[in-house]
Amino acid sequence: MIALIRAVDHHAHTLPARMPDPSEADRPDPLGQTPFPYPVRLRVTNPEYLDAWRALYGYPYDDMADAHAREALRTKLSLMVERGEGYPAWVLDQAGVDVQFVNMPGLGPGQTAPRFRWVPHAQDVLSPREAARARGCQLPATLDAYLNDVVLPQLEEWQAAGAVAIKFGIAYHRSLDVAAVTTVSAAAAYGHLVRAGSVTAEDTKSLEDYLFRATAREAGRLGLPVHIHTGVGADPRFAIAGANPLLLEPTFDDPALRDTTFVMLHGGWPFEREAGVMLMKPNVYADFSSQTFLRSTRALSEVLEAWLGWYPEKILFGTDAYPDDTPLASWEEKLWLTTRSSRDALTLALTRMLRSGEITQSRAESLAQMVLRENALGLYDLA
Repeated sequence: MIALIRAVDHHAHTLPARMPDPSEADRPDPLGQTPFPYPVRLRVTNPEYLDAWRALYGYPYDDMADAHAREALRTKLSLMVERGEGYPAWVLDQAGVDVQFVNMPGLGPGQTAPRFRWVPHAQDVLSPREAARARGCQLPATLDAYLNDVVLPQLEEWQAAGAVAIKFGIAYHRSLDVAAVTTVSAAAAYGHLVRAGSVTAEDTKSLEDYLFRATAREAGRLGLPVHIHTGVGADPRFAIAGANPLLLEPTFDDPALRDTTFVMLHGGWPFEREAGVMLMKPNVYADFSSQTFLRSTRALSEVLEAWLGWYPEKILFGTDAYPDDTPLASWEEKLWLTTRSSRDALTLALTRMLRSGEITQSRAESLAQMVLRENALGLYDLA
């Protein structure tokens, strides 16, 4: 039954349709190269990718020999040409995904609603000079003017363009410790920025903290959930300790943000227990994207089992599928593999709960629908 659920992929970085260059089939390394040494399940030599190649490209071999991999790559490139703008949706169909939330600067050919939904990056609004430059305007003279003339119009334009949420990747730049900063202190820091062109590290943090909460408040007013990267990042020197979801507790508890929905992307791993506890906050959800390829199916099943016994209505499926210079382990293959792995992990978790008498068969079926589909449809009012 779980294999037949048309899933909603809550978080991914997939690409639009494109016309490939024929020379791509002749590249010297058909498996490609990753930007840094990946963990086991993401390595292009992971034999699990063979199943993805079989499902997507009809791969008939049991090895990854260059000659055989090149055949798979030629088949993939031919499918991109044959399917045209229908290629992205075709890939979703092969993975059993109905709707996908794409966190990219924008959507492209073949990525149209209702199958594809857009989640723009909102990080730049925390850097007033960059945000003003992106909008083609001068830096406003005051903090109020910046909020009213840059931040709010940007949120409204994103929503009008189809955005269903906004995403912050704060942890890639600093800790998730977002303090409650007074308007007076933030306005003073902003004034220093306008007059001097740069500010101290203390002023920078104060201004970012204030702008994050102010932006989250306005996003809540507009009905746009706020996605936040939590847990390990895609960089071997990523500061993992600063991405602990517990650091967000003061933000989640802010009375001014009670109308804002927050989603902890990636479920905070390696702080998945801390992320799970945060689900008791009325306005907080979590997806388990990236755990789908960073962790084994068994390990993921243990996370899901713990969360299912706590706040199952707060759990969202996501793949975090993304492109690489690995043509046979790129977003398409990651999407197929992580969707299967998620279904298998959910099956293991529910089976253990059934055997222990925690749930009935009908409840297990309901929980599977919730995690893979219904929770996301309800949260984003897509049902």
